[in-house]
Amino acid sequence: MTEYYIPTGHGEAELVEKRSRFIGQVWRVSSEEEARARIEETRKRYYDARHHCWCYRIREGGAERCSDDGEPQGTAGQPMLNVFQREGITDTVCVVTRYFGGILLGAGGLVRAYGKSAKDALDAAGVSVVRRWVAMEVPCTYAQFEEVRRSVLHHGGVEEQVDYGADVLLSVLIPEERAGQFAAHLLEASAGTIEVLQAGEQFKAVPFREQKLRD
Repeated sequence: MTEYYIPTGHGEAELVEKRSRFIGQVWRVSSEEEARARIEETRKRYYDARHHCWCYRIREGGAERCSDDGEPQGTAGQPMLNVFQREGITDTVCVVTRYFGGILLGAGGLVRAYGKSAKDALDAAGVSVVRRWVAMEVPCTYAQFEEVRRSVLHHGGVEEQVDYGADVLLSVLIPEERAGQFAAHLLEASAGTIEVLQAGEQFKAVPFREQKLRD
């Protein structure tokens, strides 16, 4: 089973620490060239800032790079990279731009500020899980609807669409290895009244929800 995590989209967050302004940004990228293009784009956008510290992780080839861009060694790029390593995020680039506020933060203060800026930008971007899913259609009554939704979450799935008619039809994605268990659980829990239909398989990125119950 192949499964990995990437940013859902572009994220941006700002932090002010002792009058220094930190602007963190995160993008999804697929190559080092694309990552470096985002870094240069940020340098041009904030051309008057003192520092543009960055890091990136690329799944293909396993590239990991970071830069302190003039900050004391180890106080910016590596703390930023640590955020993405700890969260297991790949195919991503992060740039934190700093406008110096005239007050020195010290090594510890810089590590905290750059790390927090990277994490805040990642939170703003959101996280998606890339993996193989089984598309399934679940017909149920309105009385069964909430129980079915809970079961989707419990099995690590996501809702794609809900059609409301005389009854309800949920279109969901369930992790490949849990599809059979999901269908069997609903059949048993509903005393045979809910029969799940498979509608194919997909390998795609889906926004990750931390509230999923995982075995």
